[in-house]
Amino acid sequence: MGELKQHQPPMTIDEQIDNLKELGLLINDEEYAKKILNDISYFRLIKAYSLGLKPKNGNYLSGVTFEQIVELYLFNANFRQLTFAEIEKIEVNVRCRIANYFAEIYGVLGYKDSSNFVNEEYHEIFLKDIGEEVRRNSKAPFVRNFQDNYEGADLPIYALVEVFSFGTLSKFYKNMKNVDKKVVAKSFGIGYTYLESWIESISYVRNICAHYGRLYNAKLSKTPILYKEYSQAGIRNNRIFGVLLCMKQILKNDLHWNLYVNKIAELIDKNEHADVKTMGFPDNWKELLEQN
Repeated sequence: MGELKQHQPPMTIDEQIDNLKELGLLINDEEYAKKILNDISYFRLIKAYSLGLKPKNGNYLSGVTFEQIVELYLFNANFRQLTFAEIEKIEVNVRCRIANYFAEIYGVLGYKDSSNFVNEEYHEIFLKDIGEEVRRNSKAPFVRNFQDNYEGADLPIYALVEVFSFGTLSKFYKNMKNVDKKVVAKSFGIGYTYLESWIESISYVRNICAHYGRLYNAKLSKTPILYKEYSQAGIRNNRIFGVLLCMKQILKNDLHWNLYVNKIAELIDKNEHADVKTMGFPDNWKELLEQN
């Protein structure tokens, strides 16, 4: 392990501007740049969206402007918002189908019994997680209703899933028995190994969206298993486009999916500097994403 770095001293907005100019970034309107850097941190804006526009620890490529970086930031924000709305549909759908099936097979409190799951240790962790999530939502009227008016103060599974984080929902599905996973996945017309992988990666992307993170030119650490037709065509599963293909399959009966695809196309057309190939988009991306 080499010598550890020292933290750099803080820079004023004026010093940030001077630093960017020294690195070769073209700033046509310094007052505009100061306003932006007063609203969006240097770290969030410059560090994240300069990727590909300058070599590490080097100067900016010729002709790169401050406005170009802001354009990429705004492109990402709009793309993220569009995608978050589609993930919401998936989250609601999956919650509903898992809860309905599980309640029918094991009863509304069947989630408390570890024998209804594959791994007892994971189930114990799950019970602790949901206990914490119920406590965080203790003031919600529906939670108080079950706690105050029902024997044992337990929430039935159809209510409990509403306080699950998407990550907890993913773990719940992962620990279900294969025979049960298959039934839920079949309702989406998907194999259960795919659905399990997709929920986990979509949950990861959801968290990026919820925390205003970057999907543009980003490598994803939670990657989905892609259909062979996609992976053999060179589609990478560590970029957002691979996740969008999985979302398409889950939402294949959603009449509004193609509207989402069209909005992405419009967004790309409006942002000439956004290179969606860095997001895994191939040349025929629209054809691949559209529902037939």
